[in-house]
Amino acid sequence: METVTATLPLTRWQGDRGTYHLVVIHGEEAEQIAMHARLHRLEYGRQRGFGSVKVMARIGSTEWKTSVFPQDRSTEWILLVSKKVMRAEDLAEGDPVVLELILL
Repeated sequence: METVTATLPLTRWQGDRGTYHLVVIHGEEAEQIAMHARLHRLEYGRQRGFGSVKVMARIGSTEWKTSVFPQDRSTEWILLVSKKVMRAEDLAEGDPVVLELILL
């Protein structure tokens, strides 16, 4: 399985339905995810909902199964970080997050 690792800032986004915390993945790491998504589409003939890619995410000692979502024509990917993960890892907006994603 392919693994993507990066250290990125935790960002706060205010939406119509509430406040979300997320990590924006870009650069080489985003290219790796986009390539994985293209290969999946070629293999299975379709893309997942919203063009998402399923991942096993890890921040610190907290691991969970989720998806990353493409932004800006797959040059950026978004990982939502739940309050549960933020509490477990004592994270706040702006903190650098050491992220590991196993692409599923």
